[in-house]
Amino acid sequence: MTAPIFTATVRKCTLVPDAPYRYAVHLSTLEGKQVEIVVRKRKSQRSQDQNRYYWGVVVEILAKHFGYEPEEMHEALKFKFLRTHAGDLPTVKSTAKLNTGEFTEYVDRVIRWAAAEHGCYVPGPNEVEYGEAIG
Repeated sequence: MTAPIFTATVRKCTLVPDAPYRYAVHLSTLEGKQVEIVVRKRKSQRSQDQNRYYWGVVVEILAKHFGYEPEEMHEALKFKFLRTHAGDLPTVKSTAKLNTGEFTEYVDRVIRWAAAEHGCYVPGPNEVEYGEAIG
């Protein structure tokens, strides 16, 4: 079972949990046990606008171009651009775990690949409304 991840703000060298009740409840389950503490600056996750653009424009256009369902296209793109090797086995990174910069780089690579290798133009985020119908 994966341990929950809590976020907090540092104030005068003290951690102030964003969800103090949930944090306290979780700590109570660890009473008397040794624990690990990892404190690092929180990465900013991709924004809602990035997510809407990716699914509503990039994935939608490419899915139609290649004849996939959007979820299939998303999985294929992840496999092509976010595959890594941990030892002998390939793994695929989750787009949900990418920060805003990493996600922008991923989407840019997808768009360049679609144009250069498949002649499929995907408009940039400033060229289209995310709610606009594509087709």
